Amino acid sequence: MSKRDYYEVLGVGKDSSQEDIKKAYRKLARQYHPDVNKAADAETKFKEAKEAYDVLSDDQKKAQYDRFGHVDPNQGGFGGGGGGGDFGGFGDLFDMFFGGGGGQRRNPNAPQRGNDLQYTLTIEFKEAVFGKKLDIHIPRTETCDTCHGSGAKPGTKPDTCGVCHGSGQQEVVQNTAFGRIVNRRVCSACQGQGKTIKDKCSTCHGNGKVKKQRTININIPAGVDEGAQLRVTGEGEGGLRGGPPGDLYVVIRVKPHEFFEREGEDIYCEVPLTFAQAALGDEIEIPTLTEKVKLKIPAGTQTDTYFRLKGKGVPRLRGTGQGDQHVKVVVVTPTSLNDEQRELLREFSKLSGEHTHGQQQSIFERMKKAILGD
Repeated sequence: MSKRDYYEVLGVGKDSSQEDIKKAYRKLARQYHPDVNKAADAETKFKEAKEAYDVLSDDQKKAQYDRFGHVDPNQGGFGGGGGGGDFGGFGDLFDMFFGGGGGQRRNPNAPQRGNDLQYTLTIEFKEAVFGKKLDIHIPRTETCDTCHGSGAKPGTKPDTCGVCHGSGQQEVVQNTAFGRIVNRRVCSACQGQGKTIKDKCSTCHGNGKVKKQRTININIPAGVDEGAQLRVTGEGEGGLRGGPPGDLYVVIRVKPHEFFEREGEDIYCEVPLTFAQAALGDEIEIPTLTEKVKLKIPAGTQTDTYFRLKGKGVPRLRGTGQGDQHVKVVVVTPTSLNDEQRELLREFSKLSGEHTHGQQQSIFERMKKAILGD
């Protein structure tokens, strides 16, 4: 199945700023977060949005995507491939007509770096804000301690492959109308390793690596956000033939909070006000990430008014200081009144010169005039 356009996935245009791209991703991440959205396709849509954001939030990857789309030019199809190598996928064709020499080939017996690993870690909202140290347990392949990665039984060593003589490749010679053609292929006897093992290690069975459960201590920095990646050097899979291990990339997911919402380093929340509090003013108690603070509500405050609590937001991941907390007040209309309360509101309405029925008629009259042009 073909991938959707990354801009379409995030709902942004090609000329969108990085801030717009970030906001669009955060909105989708909250909407489809598996801990919140239990729909069957929520996990898929969450991953799709993250993949799109990983590309479009990186200027270099974005420029490449804008030019080539989902096709990776380094994997063939554009004639690229950088210096050396197999000329962007044309190496076999070059070998066929010119007998090889299309670039320097990897020595099958050389040390090889281990694969990188990715681990998705879900943390609480406040853990992302304040940071935390914790242990994670990951399965990975490591160099076999018995044979030290050779794959051979202790006391023995691998033999040079008798078919490819250690090159890891077989040459197939063909005589055609174009002349003598030499085609190089991966050696079928040693699968490109250049060596064969007669007496295999009983622990790893000749692989040189074994599966293990590894406990790793992770330091989550204060201010980390949804989708962030933490790189742990050397904690990926073990290398081959003495090569270095790969790295571990920990992808952060943050659980939504029941009261707070986050936008960058700023925190948003919504608090209710009674009609009396909004009209007369009041001093109310507001929960923040660390404590409760007093907030003065001026008389006559309207619903949807925002107040800012400076420095009560998220610590800046790169830099000093903290963001702010933005408090939105919403005036709540009472849904049930007793007789005394109704009478007091009617009296208040009269004293204010309000006539509900007449006011509604006045609004309808003005609307009618506007439509009919009277």
